[in-house]
Amino acid sequence: MFKLSKKVEYGLIAIKHIANSGIINPCSAKAISQKNKIPYDLLSKILQKLKNEKILTSVKGLKGGYKLSKTPEKITLASIFNAIEGSNYILDCGMHKDPGSCSIFDSCIISDPLQKIQKSIINYFNTTKLSEIV
Repeated sequence: MFKLSKKVEYGLIAIKHIANSGIINPCSAKAISQKNKIPYDLLSKILQKLKNEKILTSVKGLKGGYKLSKTPEKITLASIFNAIEGSNYILDCGMHKDPGSCSIFDSCIISDPLQKIQKSIINYFNTTKLSEIV
């Protein structure tokens, strides 16, 4: 069964929190952490990754925090997942092209179907916008 990592879940919770706060008011990592019961240190790292990928922008100062860098209609779920996890591969099997990476590479009978599933999942996340979940 397909399962999102805790980091991705926390990232989506944080982004939804930020998106629902509006475009004017930045949200602090501490406030998001406390309201949603997410470990602060982990959340800070996730928000930093999202900032580095230009999904979020940070506002410095006493009333600083994070804001979306684009509208939710312009942010794909794939961009969020890739910013946090660093890869758009969901299934290991079927995605490697190197015979040395899999002990049954030459005789595998599920590689092709799994590649089709992988492509469908990636396409879904590439076309689904943040606005559809906030």
